[in-house]
Amino acid sequence: MSNYESSKPYIKSVNIPNPLYQSLKGDYFVGQTEPIRFDGNRNASGGLVNPSGSGVDLFVNAFTITNYSNEPFTAEIWFNSIPPGKGTTSDNVSPANTTIRSKPKGKIKFAEMVKGVPAKGVNVFNRVVPPKSTLVSDEDGKFIFPNNGSYVIFLVSPENKEIEAEIAYGWFEKKRKKDC
Repeated sequence: MSNYESSKPYIKSVNIPNPLYQSLKGDYFVGQTEPIRFDGNRNASGGLVNPSGSGVDLFVNAFTITNYSNEPFTAEIWFNSIPPGKGTTSDNVSPANTTIRSKPKGKIKFAEMVKGVPAKGVNVFNRVVPPKSTLVSDEDGKFIFPNNGSYVIFLVSPENKEIEAEIAYGWFEKKRKKDC
């Protein structure tokens, strides 16, 4: 018998990344805003929002911010804020596993050319988005939002230049356990 042969059968074990596991279950979703504009006097935002009564927790897995302009800008990341302006709900959302017809409870909402800054919530960190580029951030599902929670990316324009950008999210949802 060689070193590679055995009288005992091998047990196969496969490890898969959590996003793939969530996608196989039909619980992973992706989506993006429409192109959004902002300039020196007006800002924009794109957020992943967990509506009241959704019955799920949202786990932010990844986000991207695409800057189509020749100018850098600052992206502020806010937890549980109320961004200024009337948000529009994006239709550009899909389950990552297109073999399953699951629908997300979470919504991507965006607003452009608004005055003011987010109310309430916490500005937890900022990112500079270089010109003509896409900033990618893998968060591995570590940011979790219950009903009425939100992960908002607030875009602040430099000076008087008009900027065009898009924000995209990847997230998974888990049925919420009853509060203790």
